[in-house]
Parts: sequence; structure tokens; C-alpha cells
Amino acid sequence: MCRFVWIHHIGSYVMKLLLMEYFNNVTYLFLEGHVELEKYRYLYFAVTLTAYLLIICCNSVVIFVIYSSKQLHEPMYIFIAALLFNSLIGTAALYPKLLVDFLSEIQVTSLSACLFQAYLIYSYAAAEFTLLSAMAYDRYVSICKPLQYASLIKMSTVRKILFCCWFVSFSGNGVGTVLTYQLQLCKQRMNRIYCNNYSIVKLSCGNVFVNNIYGLFVLFAMVFPSLIFISFSYFRILAVCLRNSTIIRRKAFQTCFPHLIIFIIFTVTMCFEIIGSRFEANLPQLFAMIMSVEFVVIPPLVNPIMYGLKLQEILNSIKRIICKKRTHISF
Repeated sequence: MCRFVWIHHIGSYVMKLLLMEYFNNVTYLFLEGHVELEKYRYLYFAVTLTAYLLIICCNSVVIFVIYSSKQLHEPMYIFIAALLFNSLIGTAALYPKLLVDFLSEIQVTSLSACLFQAYLIYSYAAAEFTLLSAMAYDRYVSICKPLQYASLIKMSTVRKILFCCWFVSFSGNGVGTVLTYQLQLCKQRMNRIYCNNYSIVKLSCGNVFVNNIYGLFVLFAMVFPSLIFISFSYFRILAVCLRNSTIIRRKAFQTCFPHLIIFIIFTVTMCFEIIGSRFEANLPQLFAMIMSVEFVVIPPLVNPIMYGLKLQEILNSIKRIICKKRTHISF
């Protein structure tokens, strides 16, 4: 009888080791957030492809106009070009995989590719906040301290600010990605349509305390300081505008309004993603799927339209380039 008991214990122990070995070697993850895919897969594909092509074309056009027009080689427009380039990075991390999944029978990805996608998307989001903060600082100095603008916002300063924006964002999220990569995963299925670092962490069967603390640290260190700084900058800008003439108020409104609208749109859409992924809100699955990607859909679409149409200098440069092309073709 004792022999059978020992055999049972040894068998159970070996089975546990085999299961741990299997779980610890999870290399593929299944994305199960796609709803009604069989019924509407081609509609989803067409809409997503159209949106992606619009994002590439619109952002690239404004970046090209800023790059090719010497009169736009000023700090404000360089920050705008950097913001639009950042949008191209974020959408490149999401849309190609999404388009493939819409035409695939099984939505699956490797763990390494999933981590890389999550890293790029959230580095894009963090960089968006830091770049918007840099743009708010540029507008604050331009309107509130115009006599010091040339000394405070030099081209060398702009390069340093841009480097810090991307370095802090990509390195900060890189540490979180490394921490997630070291986890032991015991599940393979995520109720998402793209890879999310927190969703991967929830698949772990080990201790994720460090991951959760670091994730919250990155969230509070990158998002809330930007929110406070941008709010403070525009409060000061508003106070200065109210004390000045109508012409100055109109000029300030023209340059600050697009930036403020984009900041509000990105903040609201990002909040939907944070709430949906962290707090498991009980929402209809289709609505949750749509809202989870809005921060990589709406801002990249709205940014070039707001800046290209609202800022007169960029709009005039676009018109000049189009007129030159027409004249060349006519000739």
C-alpha cells in the first residue's frame, strides 16, 4: 500500500514539473478580443486599411512640408513634425498586425512579437505626452516671455528636448518590457485585439508585484506631470491673453487651439485604454474593443488635419508646394 502511495506522489510531482515546464515555455499568445470577426472581417479590414493609409499620407505630407519649407524651420513647427512622426511610430506598431489578424482564421502572435508591439505602442503613448508638454512649454515661452524666447528656445535646446522626450519614453517602457519578459506565463489567451503589457502580466502564474508597481510608477511619472504642466502652461497663457489686445489674443488662440484640442483628445482616449485594461470595466465587447484602440486611431488622424488646416503658415506652405507642382506640370 505504501508503495502505491509513493508511486502516486512521485507521479504527481513529475506531472507538476512537466506542467511547469510547459507553462514556463509559453511562446505564443492568442488574441481573443476580435468580436464578430467572421461576419464583418472584410468590413473591419477595409475601414482599418483606409484609416491607416490616411494616417500615413496626412502625417507624411505635413512632415514633408515642414521639412522642405525653410520658413517653417522654427521650434514650434519642428515640435509639430516630431509629434506627427511619433504618430507614425505608434500606428506602425498597431495597424499592420491588425490588418493581418482581420484576414486570419486564428489571431495568434509570438510572445516576443507581442512584447515588442506593446513596447512600441506604449512608448508612443508616453512620447505623445512628453512631446505635448514640450509644445506647451514652447507656446508658454512664446506668449508669456516673448523677449526671452530666442534665448530660451534655441535649436540646440529643441534637439535636447526631443531627445529627452523619446529617450525617457522608450527607456522607461523598455524596463517594463524586460520585467514582463522575465515572468513565467501559465496562460496563453488575452481578451484583446493587440498586445498590452498589463494584459501579458495578468497571464503570469508568478509574483507580479514588481511589474504592477513599476507600471503604476511609469503611469504616474509620465502622465500626471504632463497633465499638470500643460494645464499650468495654458492657465498662464490664458491669463496673459486676457491682459493683452485682441490681435495678440487672436494670434495666441490660432497657435494654441490646435495643440489644446489634440491634448484633450489624446488624454480622453488614453483614459479609456487605461480604465479598460486596468480595471476590467464591464462594457459591451465591441465597444470595449473600439475604445481600446482610439488613442492610436483618433490622434494620428486629427493631428495633421488640425495643424495643416488651422495653422496658417503650414496651410500656406502646402498651397505654395501645390502651386509649384501645378506650374511645373503645366510647363
